[in-house]
Amino acid sequence: MADLRLVAGLGNPGLQYSGTRHNVGFMVIDCLAGRKGVTFSKSSAWNFELGKWGDIPLMKPLTYMNRSGEVIARFADYFKIRSEEILVVVDDAALPLGRIRLRPSGSDGGHNGLKSIIVNLGESFMRLRVGIDVSNEAEHLSDHVLGKFEKSEQPTIERAIERAAEAIEDVARSGIESAMNTYNRAD
Repeated sequence: MADLRLVAGLGNPGLQYSGTRHNVGFMVIDCLAGRKGVTFSKSSAWNFELGKWGDIPLMKPLTYMNRSGEVIARFADYFKIRSEEILVVVDDAALPLGRIRLRPSGSDGGHNGLKSIIVNLGESFMRLRVGIDVSNEAEHLSDHVLGKFEKSEQPTIERAIERAAEAIEDVARSGIESAMNTYNRAD
């Protein structure tokens, strides 16, 4: 079993993207940081915000989603972190709202952030997907993922963010397989 040596939550930088569906990765990292008393420092040279949860860095790349792999790969290379030791947290439009799913590796599933990481690291990093659902009303997927959650969706997504933070703690404590057995089931 590989140790967990880096957790990266994906999102887009800037106030206009704060609270959008595509920034669920940032929200999960912020939730975990809040639970653990972790504060973030911004690094212009590295182009991320970084906090430390014990020995595990918590990262929010400050590039746009489709370039996040460059930042994560550069950090991993510098600190000799293998891709199997990285957990990436992302939104997933193919999962029902609030559902979370852990995987030890896999494809990008059409997610541009995962695609960028795969180009830079390969497919063998862990991922935690948080369901944001696909709205039947959204004409374009980009409009949907860059939109904010509806008021009626807030309790569901807030529970999912909390569960995702718990799942990361479980991965750190017991490994990905154990956490998958607990968190991949529907609520």
